Amino acid sequence: MTLTLYNTLTNKKEQFKPLEEGKIKIYCCGITAYDYCHLGHGRTCLVWDVVRRYLQWRGYNVTYIQNFTDIDDKILNRAKNENTTMEAVAERFIDAYFEDMEKLNIKKADSYPRATHSLNGIQRLINELEQKGFAYSSQGDVYYAVKKFKNYGKLSGRKLEDLQIGASGRVEITEPEESKKQEPFDFALWKASKEGEPFWESPWGKGRPGWHIECSAMVREHLGETIDIHVGGSDLIFPHHENEIAQSEAVTGHPLAHYWLHNGMVKIEGEKMSKSLNNFITIRELLEKYDPMAVRLFVLQAHYRKPLDFTNEALEATTNGWQTLKDGLLFGEQYGEKLGFEQFKSDLILEEMAHRFEESIADDFNFAGGLAVIFELAKELKKEGNLLTHQGKTEISSELLYQYWVTLKELAQVLGLEAKMEEKNDQKGLTDEEIETLINQRLEARNNKNYQEGDRIRNELQKQGILLVDQPGGVTRWHKA
Repeated sequence: MTLTLYNTLTNKKEQFKPLEEGKIKIYCCGITAYDYCHLGHGRTCLVWDVVRRYLQWRGYNVTYIQNFTDIDDKILNRAKNENTTMEAVAERFIDAYFEDMEKLNIKKADSYPRATHSLNGIQRLINELEQKGFAYSSQGDVYYAVKKFKNYGKLSGRKLEDLQIGASGRVEITEPEESKKQEPFDFALWKASKEGEPFWESPWGKGRPGWHIECSAMVREHLGETIDIHVGGSDLIFPHHENEIAQSEAVTGHPLAHYWLHNGMVKIEGEKMSKSLNNFITIRELLEKYDPMAVRLFVLQAHYRKPLDFTNEALEATTNGWQTLKDGLLFGEQYGEKLGFEQFKSDLILEEMAHRFEESIADDFNFAGGLAVIFELAKELKKEGNLLTHQGKTEISSELLYQYWVTLKELAQVLGLEAKMEEKNDQKGLTDEEIETLINQRLEARNNKNYQEGDRIRNELQKQGILLVDQPGGVTRWHKA
């Protein structure tokens, strides 16, 4: 089945062809570790987590690398404000990152390189850029000479004459620093350290790397000169990814990545999420109110390239949708024993449903299309579960229901959607014989018009997770919640 991707580099959908048959190398630009992750970070990490899961499900051997930026002005400023070190700040928020992502069921990358662990590769790359005439040193700083790279702007569509002062990105600009540049749009590869700042020794003096050079060096070190897919948020297209291309390709002469994919930004009630607008939502704040799987489902309902508008109403609606999926995913645990699921093989998935699922997502990672397939399965299982509870039988055979269930679980797993039975207290559950005895006692009490005792027994069973369904003819069926 053909996989098509929207390539930011060409501004069109293209058929995906890996560099090496059966293998895919992906690099994702990760967080700058100076604060807790917000919903925008969550969307980025979640989208590319599902892309990776889907490609693995299709049989590809995927190597997935995601970096941490642990050298940055924002980290240094927080360290100063808290009277601590850059290392301590970065370590705290990297730990927090892993806590948040684990709750969202985001799989760990194959490696998490850090800027502070990549100084040799960074300095080597800067040195090669100097030797090839693409970089120049100036009073302890080193800058990239943008005009020397003829294809600058090919990712973002920017033209040099339109670029504004400050295109160097993360490094705070002051007039003395501007005077060091040959052109205002040149960007920093290496920055001389200021008084009281951490530094590393280099051929250009004590200093630290610029932001953009870090990723170029880490891609090269961990994945090679050319990779299959480079991903990140759309806010990174310019200047970060544009500068990565300029740095890497000037040295190697080869494309940095064949496909550039970018996810859309998050809005809050229709406005761009930002601290200045006081609508900034961290992942941990969000998960205090909502089930992590409902948040995951919410993110996947929108196309990854489109903006994602967060509202409480939308999350409430998605929470209801997640309950439907959850009921379907737990169908086997709830009804499997009654339906004899243990007699069936575990690999009996419905190929037609799996094909529709795969085909939907193969069209530029249309997760919403994949969700439509798994909701179809979940709703069918929920309907049959209600029939079994209230009528004691299903309209579909046990074997077909088993196939629905294992298919749903497998496809939902591709999207990282998982459900667990609610944990019960440590009290030992009632046996089937004990339940039947209590039901008979309740029936006897009701026949004797002792309705209070009948209600007491019903309530006692309900506390034990046993739900009763009274039917015509004095028959009472029961099932475990």
